[in-house]
Amino acid sequence: MRLLRNLSAIIILLIFIGCSKSSTNENNGTSNPLPLLLAVSPANAVSGGGAFTITVTGTNFINGSVIKWKTTSLATTYISATQLSATVPAVNISIAGSAAISVFTPTPGGGMSAVINFTINPAVGSPLPQLNSLSPNSATVGGSSFILTTNGAGFVNGSVIRWNGSALTTTYTSATQLSATIPATAISTVSIASVTVFSPGPGGGTSAGLEFNINAASTTKRFLFDATHGETAGNADWVIDEDGSPQNIPTPLQSTITSATTDTYWTGALSSWGIALAKQGHSVETLPMGNAITYGNASNPLDLANYNVFVVDEPNNVFTAAEKVAILNFVNNGGGLFMVSDHTASDRDSDGWDSPAIWNDLMTNNTVQVNPFGFSIDLANFSEISSNVLTNSSSSVVLTGLAGNVSQLQYSNGTSATINPVSNPSVKGLIWKTAATQNNNNIISLTSGFGTGRIFFVGDSSPLDDGTGGAGNTLYTSWPNFSHIQLFMNASLWLAKVQ
Repeated sequence: MRLLRNLSAIIILLIFIGCSKSSTNENNGTSNPLPLLLAVSPANAVSGGGAFTITVTGTNFINGSVIKWKTTSLATTYISATQLSATVPAVNISIAGSAAISVFTPTPGGGMSAVINFTINPAVGSPLPQLNSLSPNSATVGGSSFILTTNGAGFVNGSVIRWNGSALTTTYTSATQLSATIPATAISTVSIASVTVFSPGPGGGTSAGLEFNINAASTTKRFLFDATHGETAGNADWVIDEDGSPQNIPTPLQSTITSATTDTYWTGALSSWGIALAKQGHSVETLPMGNAITYGNASNPLDLANYNVFVVDEPNNVFTAAEKVAILNFVNNGGGLFMVSDHTASDRDSDGWDSPAIWNDLMTNNTVQVNPFGFSIDLANFSEISSNVLTNSSSSVVLTGLAGNVSQLQYSNGTSATINPVSNPSVKGLIWKTAATQNNNNIISLTSGFGTGRIFFVGDSSPLDDGTGGAGNTLYTSWPNFSHIQLFMNASLWLAKVQ
């Protein structure tokens, strides 16, 4: 009996020991370790800053461990057993001070790590911006919008350029440079604008101002006469100064011209026209043979961007693809194009191209825009004196401008044009053939626009001829006859935006 009682006691003891071992093993297999926090990155921030990501490094982290900001759990991303991260909201660093950072791992086991303090430093104020220079520092009244760059020091992402005290939409480039677009309306009157830079607080403030000059438009306009496309081929002499081979600057120098200078001061079929412009204070030059027609080429001093009006009188060589783009972009961006054609079959150098075909090729075979000016040149040849001037001539300053009223135009073998107002609503007939109805056909002189630029067309070179030119050329005086001076001077001034 005692043996049975002892045996029972042994069995109960063994069961108890087995149960105890089973319970310990189970705990050892699933109990979460206590997290150990070693470092926090970043370790500090500036009060008032935005939300940011904090990364903690240590050991014994599990997928479920949470970064604590003081007593608040942050939405935590588990990276590895040694690294966690979480986003700290901006509100947590709105006030300077410190915050206790810890890692908590849930049960079984787990627990809270030791604390590392995160420092929230007081915000350091933005520096007072310093404005040193403006680029550009002036503009011409009535110009287009442009980008203003301010150079200085102490700029921050948030600094704003102010124009006469009004904030502009500003692009931050660096601590020394900002930029903003100045609208055309800001330079619509002659004045001096004050430009400053403002940086928001804390700190910051408004810089000292710099002056931006809005200058009156120059009364001197620059005219460039083309001589690169066979304008002197054959019996032609469509330049302002022949001099054997037309040079950029006509001689004698323009500075020697006075109100008493005769029209024959220079030698060229267009010299009287050039002299008339010079007497009004405008600058006239020639684009000599061997030069390309360019626009926007800063390395070319004869680039069209440096001139107000480009005159091409009866071209005999076709424009290259690049030259077409240059001419059209010049007009599109505000330039004036004086187009002179002649009758069909007026190929003076026998290269297969005459002026009507060359002008039509410019307008129909380019990479900018098909039919940009809204007209085409007819393949015709006729002579007449036309008084068929636009009925409501007062609606065109080219017909009633500063040079006087236009009443007649003489043609000595020229051609006409056909307009298409649907393609370009600005195209407008000025003078028609003698017996023609004033509609879209049989037009011998017209105006048009493209972009912000202007175009004037006449279908015969003869009315511009002043009878002078190179030796051996037979020329006829027509410039002073009828209303030719009035028409062509009004057109010149209109193209240059003088009127």
